[in-house]
Amino acid sequence: MDIHLRDGAGKDFRFPVNPEEITISRGKSLETVNILSLGEYEFPAGEKVKEIAFSSFFPASYDEGYCKYSELPDPQEAMNQLTRMMNSKTPVRLIITETAVNVLVMISAHNTTFKGGEPGDVYFELTARTWRDMKVHTNTSVAPKTQGSRPDTKPKAKTYTVKSGDTLSKIAKLELGSSAKWQAIYNANIKIIGKDPGKIKPGQKLVMPS
Repeated sequence: MDIHLRDGAGKDFRFPVNPEEITISRGKSLETVNILSLGEYEFPAGEKVKEIAFSSFFPASYDEGYCKYSELPDPQEAMNQLTRMMNSKTPVRLIITETAVNVLVMISAHNTTFKGGEPGDVYFELTARTWRDMKVHTNTSVAPKTQGSRPDTKPKAKTYTVKSGDTLSKIAKLELGSSAKWQAIYNANIKIIGKDPGKIKPGQKLVMPS
């Protein structure tokens, strides 16, 4: 198993010594609402970010018994690099081979310990939190209000698209409830229909009189 952090430029930071254990904390976010006369109720508000934590150390010298590779970083410089990652505003990718962990994280904390009798070695505890990009949805369908403008409250005229086999009397019966009102439809659409009210064509859009 290898543990490494990869920045946005594709540069890897490898941990030379595997931890004894890795802890992944999960949880559900709950929103507490106080309902008058009923008391407090909790409603689910989505999944909390995961926390991944482990502890290990950066050895000052190579030991094949526990080191994953021989070209070890300077322990103090390695801790400084972790500090820079923690203070950065951009996430890094945490990859733990042989597991399903391959996620973007922000390093939220790391603690350093120096132990007597082990000069040069630097022990640490690291906590990372999974990172999610915030997506804000904007409504572009609503036109901005202009000062002094009033909403258009006039009803839109109803239209009817002529189908094959239609006549004005048939349309009047369907749309206006009486075939006798065909003359009103003709008068409202004389420019579209033409001089002969009996020659309507499929596809023509006729305005229905109010």
